[in-house]
Amino acid sequence: MLIMRKPLSLAAALLLAGAALAIPSPAVAATPVVPITAPPMGWNSWNRFGCDIDETLIRQTADAIVANDLDDLGYRYVNIDDCWMASTRDAQGRLQPHPTRFPSGIKALADYVHARGLKLGIYESAGTATCQGLPGSLDHEVIDANTFAAWEVDLLKYDNCNNQGRPDLARYKAMGDALKASGRAIVYSICNWGLADPWVFAPQVGGSLWRTTGDITDTWGSVLSLLDQQVGLEPFARNNGFNTPTCSRSATAA
Repeated sequence: MLIMRKPLSLAAALLLAGAALAIPSPAVAATPVVPITAPPMGWNSWNRFGCDIDETLIRQTADAIVANDLDDLGYRYVNIDDCWMASTRDAQGRLQPHPTRFPSGIKALADYVHARGLKLGIYESAGTATCQGLPGSLDHEVIDANTFAAWEVDLLKYDNCNNQGRPDLARYKAMGDALKASGRAIVYSICNWGLADPWVFAPQVGGSLWRTTGDITDTWGSVLSLLDQQVGLEPFARNNGFNTPTCSRSATAA
């Protein structure tokens, strides 16, 4: 819970007043890929490290979460963001971990994280390439979901770069369906930057949480701006479905 020590902006105050008069009705949600009763909490590699990541960092982070008893407070996800993968798929069309950053492979890393009672998250994009130009999952949803399942990944943050202008609902549904069919419970975090009203379509495609805004920056003004943008979205948050204003470039779980 964030306790505000500054007043809401005028825009937020006006929106709050208007929300009492006209609150949108959430669509009836489909079954999420993984039912959850609270937003997942943990650590994400991007804000601090960007592409400067490797398996040693991920192991050290998992160890630090446990050593500092953060897992007892609910911080159980260790999420690898962009730049974990090789620049090409293998001969069977499967994603590959970066050969020097993650030489032991993602499955071995998942085993390490799981042995500490934590969960491993991974990143992809619903486009032809990730935001850093690595292989994307667009039109590769089934093989990628099965790969993540075989690696025993627990959460997928699914970004929106290089999306070719194709409809959000169709792209995110393809991955949601593939995750459901993969045979593993993988929390589906939809990161389309708040475009195309994800609070409406994301519950229909299996999402458990969805981005409602653009990226956060390391300023108080950015935090307030993102909070202001949540006004009116309260009815769309429910068990199995959560608004997440900062999941892409934050230090939170998704």
